[in-house]
Amino acid sequence: MKTLSHVLLLTVLLGLLSCQNQSSETSSKTSTLKEAFDGKFLLGTALHVDHTNGLRAASSSLVEKQYNSIVAENCMKPEEIHPSEGVYNFTEADQFVEYGEKHNMFIVGHTLVWHSQVPDWFFINAEGKECTREELIERMKDHIYTVVGRYKGRVDAWDVVNEAIDDKEGLRKSKWYNIIGEDFIDLAFQFAHEADPNAELYYNDYSMILPHRRAEAVRLVKRLLDKGIRVDGIGMQAHYGVDYVKIPEFEKSITDFADLGVKVMLTELDISVLPFPTEEISAEISQKYAKSPEFDPYPENLPDSMQVKLAQNYVDLFKVLIKHQDKISRVTFWGVNDAHTWRNNWPIEGRTDHPLLFDRNNQPKEAYHAVLELAKSNPKG
Repeated sequence: MKTLSHVLLLTVLLGLLSCQNQSSETSSKTSTLKEAFDGKFLLGTALHVDHTNGLRAASSSLVEKQYNSIVAENCMKPEEIHPSEGVYNFTEADQFVEYGEKHNMFIVGHTLVWHSQVPDWFFINAEGKECTREELIERMKDHIYTVVGRYKGRVDAWDVVNEAIDDKEGLRKSKWYNIIGEDFIDLAFQFAHEADPNAELYYNDYSMILPHRRAEAVRLVKRLLDKGIRVDGIGMQAHYGVDYVKIPEFEKSITDFADLGVKVMLTELDISVLPFPTEEISAEISQKYAKSPEFDPYPENLPDSMQVKLAQNYVDLFKVLIKHQDKISRVTFWGVNDAHTWRNNWPIEGRTDHPLLFDRNNQPKEAYHAVLELAKSNPKG
């Protein structure tokens, strides 16, 4: 009887242990990104209009479960929201903001002043000639006052100026720069602050881990701050590729930007698994190359070896982000799942990329689980 009692006791204990393990596994499976990173920084994603109008219901459900911040992918860019002089189209932007409010999310407007996706009329006056400095300043002011003013107290933050740094040196010689001068950036931040004094204001750009672009961003933001112009944060777009990021440079950008006294965030994170068609890697949207099989190696699915490599790349980045969580305010992925990432069509149209944490069926990939476990094993500091 004694032996039988011991056997019964052991069986019960094993059963309890099994239940605990199952409970632990269930907890691991049901944890979300926003829960795992609570107390560290916000986790966000960019939304297409179909996420907010109900056409991508499954993806929207994933967004609501996993993220606590959203950014407008396209619907707030000038060509969408202000297509012609005196004409504004707020329908999709309104839906975006209402969606974020409904789900109690940190809402980011993107973007007020950019060299791309801005209609030509901005730079042409009534005589059909290029605007004068004064005319373009007035149009910029009207645009920012109208858009930011409409969502005053509702949109938490704005990407005020986007991609003003040149790939080679200095500032990009955009039409904003050529017509107004370098102070178009100063004026954009000034107008945005006047339109909503409580909204956070960011400078946003790509390839900020490259030394010359990092140095120019530091110079730019320091100049604004020294003039008393409000800048609350710097957004590192983070359109990377597998094995592209040199972690020491990534970390130096975070610390150099934080030393300015502003928030630092990854604003458009994705890691392409596809070969880039040129050695000069950037995220300049105008880059276009012809499609060929060698640049589209995974049209059906991503091999296990690449799943592992992608996961490790994400872990390497997030280790640095968690280490510097006191400096990082937000990490935002540029897209909800692999089916709708812009990397499928840039810089080569019609490829099959796999750069995000969720696959084309909204299922979590190995990279998702790796990032989640990393966060859970590093409690907030």
